[in-house]
Amino acid sequence: MSIVGSRRPLAYTKQMTLKLAQELSHRDVCIVSGAAMGVDALAHQGARSSHTIAVMPTGLSLRYPSVNANLIKEIEQKGLCISQFEDSQTAKAWSFIQRNELVVALGESLIVTQADKNSGSMRSVAFALEMGKKVYVLPHRIKDSEGTNELLEKNLATCIYDINLFVEEFGGKSSKNDEFLTYCTSSPSLDEALFRYGNLVYEYELEGLICIENGSVRVLS
Repeated sequence: MSIVGSRRPLAYTKQMTLKLAQELSHRDVCIVSGAAMGVDALAHQGARSSHTIAVMPTGLSLRYPSVNANLIKEIEQKGLCISQFEDSQTAKAWSFIQRNELVVALGESLIVTQADKNSGSMRSVAFALEMGKKVYVLPHRIKDSEGTNELLEKNLATCIYDINLFVEEFGGKSSKNDEFLTYCTSSPSLDEALFRYGNLVYEYELEGLICIENGSVRVLS
């Protein structure tokens, strides 16, 4: 699933982008995005950097943009970073366009969580429609995300009103089939879980999937 959007997302957009990426990745849906600031980075983070593909607008050695260098490095280690450019290629206006096209091509469908008119995200929508891919957007207030609101007005996109229902449509395995959750069913010690899975323990605790009690990790039903 490809997820794109504004580099300056609203607080609401940030929350919903993270939730969408988290819920989809928990059902083994791979999240594709462009590693840019804003929605792209949130999509990769929500996918826990492991269920995600980052498509770069530069050569792989540059880790662009530099503000996301640590995130990109983590994706290199846990997920997949790809580029269609030579290693020394720097960011150019045309390379962003080609990157956006590849992001769209790799996903079954495209989710745009926020976009202004005439933005790069709307160019991605044009690519998706040309490829015959379905486009999904979030509901926004009238003056917010005018690009996606226009898509709804023209019946070019489907609105995601319920994330859980949307995820059920696209998700494969339930999060309860997750390797880490399966491991936690044996109630391992916190130290052992941290040794094997690192910060994933705390990510799952924050998401309400597990709890830590008396030095042990337990799956929440």
